Amino acid sequence: MKHIPKKRFGQNFLIDEYIISQIINVISPQKNDNIVEIGPGLGALTKPLLEKVNNLNVIEIDNDIVNELKSWNSGSLIINHIDILKFDFHTLRDDLRIVGNLPYNISSPILLHLLQYRNNIKDMFFMLQKEVVDRITARHNNKVYGRLSVIIQTFFDAELLFIVPPESFNPAPKIDSAILYLKPKKTTVNFKKLEKIVKLAFSQRRKTLKNTLKPIIHNLQTKIDLTQRAEDLSILDFEQLVKDYEE
Repeated sequence: MKHIPKKRFGQNFLIDEYIISQIINVISPQKNDNIVEIGPGLGALTKPLLEKVNNLNVIEIDNDIVNELKSWNSGSLIINHIDILKFDFHTLRDDLRIVGNLPYNISSPILLHLLQYRNNIKDMFFMLQKEVVDRITARHNNKVYGRLSVIIQTFFDAELLFIVPPESFNPAPKIDSAILYLKPKKTTVNFKKLEKIVKLAFSQRRKTLKNTLKPIIHNLQTKIDLTQRAEDLSILDFEQLVKDYEE
């Protein structure tokens, strides 16, 4: 398949056969798995996945790639020609296993979009910029620990599985990539409250929570030490703040 990568879609196509086989091995797809691939691109993961599952849903916005996928005439391939940020995962079955080489320019919005479907998801495997994976998996008291770290780790177990070098792609990005594994946690944390608190807490990283949380401080009765900065608080601390916050 000949396709010129499009910058507006953040396309970097995976071409390294060894890395492809590594990804398939960690996913370990089974015949009846309900797998959804975001951004199939040139089919680097799509083809080996189709060999292992009964049905494969793919989500793709690029017209040229969609037409190429249709030309495969695969009865097992279900093509959803749509912007991922507009796709309703409730239209698919539960126990979703979502995989993909995510477009680097919208990787964070995609992850936040998927959060609302966490109860329908079994697990997820994504290729992302390593610096983004480092942010997502960071622990507190770390300079890259931030809003994305807290929100993702509140609702998912997150792990960096392995690093992928630039030469594994066409075109080669200027930085390393990494495979991120996400598995939903069982939690009752209110997403909207968490989002509000985390956004305020990290709005001015050098200031203490006593200052950054000032807009909601009158509704927050907590034993958490607010003379700390946001990056000093663990995921459990943020969960406690959500419980202690009355809107």
